Amino acid sequence: MIIKNIGQLVGIQPQGVLRLEGAAQGETGVLENAWLQIEEGRIVDFGTGPVIPSAASVSPETHSAQGLGVTIIDAQGGMVMPGFCDSHTHVVYAGSRDGEFLDKINGLSYEEIAARGGGILNSSDLLNRTSEDELYRQSLPRVQEMMDKGTVALEIKSGYGLCPEGEMKMLRVIDRIKKTIPAAVKSTFLGAHAIGRGYAHEAYVQMVIDLIPEAAQYADFVDVFCDEGFFTVADTDRILEASKHLLTPKIHANELAVSGGVQVGVKHLALSVDHLERTTDAEIEALKGTWTMPTMLPGSSFFLGLPYGRAKDFLRAGLGIALASDYNPGSSPCGDMRFVMAQGCIKMRLTPVEAFNAVTLNSAYAMGISSEYGSVTRGKKAALILTEPGWTLTRLAYQYQTPFIRKVIL
Repeated sequence: MIIKNIGQLVGIQPQGVLRLEGAAQGETGVLENAWLQIEEGRIVDFGTGPVIPSAASVSPETHSAQGLGVTIIDAQGGMVMPGFCDSHTHVVYAGSRDGEFLDKINGLSYEEIAARGGGILNSSDLLNRTSEDELYRQSLPRVQEMMDKGTVALEIKSGYGLCPEGEMKMLRVIDRIKKTIPAAVKSTFLGAHAIGRGYAHEAYVQMVIDLIPEAAQYADFVDVFCDEGFFTVADTDRILEASKHLLTPKIHANELAVSGGVQVGVKHLALSVDHLERTTDAEIEALKGTWTMPTMLPGSSFFLGLPYGRAKDFLRAGLGIALASDYNPGSSPCGDMRFVMAQGCIKMRLTPVEAFNAVTLNSAYAMGISSEYGSVTRGKKAALILTEPGWTLTRLAYQYQTPFIRKVIL
């Protein structure tokens, strides 16, 4: 496949760049009037000017050239960019929690809904009454919608089973989705999402620990909701210690309070620490010099009325950040990463390039796949968005609801 007449080819990075930090997050390679060549699903070359000589004799129309096995796509001045990477989702769930939406409108907080037995526990009750096939049937269209909006890689968590049978059901459904779709999928065991019904706190933590070896047959990562009213730093430390050599940590931290989750995640070499709505300078200091990617979820701030993460402070401190959707039925029922990018600009004061890098390369890094996804780099997967003519990164965030995608290439 050759794409020609590209108005802007954006997101260009040299080989070996796996994440961007500090001032570098505000930079990206851009070529004007460009072309890009794909072979066997990978980017093999790109440049500026007329299409490469080997394609000179191929018809300029968008079709397979007879006898040559080459497809030429005329971008007609559209932008080509790496597809979105969403490193934090809960997109496998049953039913809906729109009833709680009314509770929120009537003034109940996330914590108050959870204390009344709602929230995550309501999702758990419904999921455990739902068959595995039905759970797959309900979840797959959400993933397909995300791909239609430009997501080419996503992480999906368990965490609504809250018992051995329910958690393993979720992990099998995630694995089935992984084998069904062309987008990259990473799986996370989030047994420690809330205390399951009928369990005492200590018994539930031990159940999660005991389930880790079985979960590791399907999952890539382990996660703990280390926050006020859920799991303590001591709980998190025990679970991550039990996961050592089996699953890489990714931690929920500092959504509801300054929880200590960032520090315990760093201690256990977490690939990412996510949420960070309540972050202090101590968390920023703890993250310096580590491989852990701070990941912020502005969709939750938007939906729950929480503070937005201190993204600019992280960048000023020389850290990078990723942004992800947190797509879930209770606190962020939206998987549109273009909207996440726009919130990064509008609410967190990131530049369009900083926000773009947060939803592509850095979010790919937070899933451990930035060697393959997240930038326009020779040798990487051709997981790309071709826009309609006239789009730029700034316009992408500015006109955040105007349709812009002509084709998603996976």
